[in-house]
Amino acid sequence: MADCLIHPEALKNTLLQTLGERALRVDVALGEVMVTLAPQVYREAMQMLRDAPACRFEQLIDLCGMDMSAYGDGFWEGARYCVVVHLLSVSLNQRVRVRVFCADDEFPVVDSLVDVWSSANWFEREAFDLYGIVFEGHGDLRRILTDYGFVGHPFRKDFPLSGHVEMRYDAERQRVVYEPVSIEPREITPRVIREDKYGGLH
Repeated sequence: MADCLIHPEALKNTLLQTLGERALRVDVALGEVMVTLAPQVYREAMQMLRDAPACRFEQLIDLCGMDMSAYGDGFWEGARYCVVVHLLSVSLNQRVRVRVFCADDEFPVVDSLVDVWSSANWFEREAFDLYGIVFEGHGDLRRILTDYGFVGHPFRKDFPLSGHVEMRYDAERQRVVYEPVSIEPREITPRVIREDKYGGLH
C-alpha cells in the first residue's frame, strides 16, 4: 500500500487522462474527487477505473440511488435519479466517488456492475427496491429490504410517509393481508428550540 493518500488534484488529472471524453466532469470538493459519467459509457468507464494501472480501483465499497427531485430546495434542473458509487484502490491508496444520472425519469435504467465488482449485487438490489432504478444485466434484481408484495419505492421523494398499503395478520383467514393505509397523512414539522444559552452556548 502507498505511504500516503494520493493528492486529490493529482488523482483528478489521472482520471481525466484515463477516462478522456467518457468523463462528463471531474470535480474536487472537500478533499474528495467525484467523477460524473453519462449512462451510455457507465459500465465501460467503470471497468477502466478497475483495470487501468494508474487507477486500480479493486473494490466497490458502496453504491446507492438518489432522488434529486427536491435537491437544493427544489432548484435542481437535471435528471431526477442517479446512482452514486464509491470505489477504493487498496494498492494505490486512493478513493473516488462516481455519479451517473439515469436518462429517463419515468423508467430509470443504468447498466449493472455485478460482473465488474461482485459486491455491487446487493447494493443494486437495494437501489432498485428503494428507488425503482433498474440495473440492466443484473441476474437477480428483486426486492431486498421491503416485502415482495410491497407497492412502490419508499425512498422516492413523492412517496407518502405512511405508504400506500399496510399489512396485518388476519386470524380468520390465517394469513397476512394487505389493505389501504388507514393512517391520515399529516405534516411533520420539527420543533425548533430557541432558548437562550441552550446546550451551554452563550
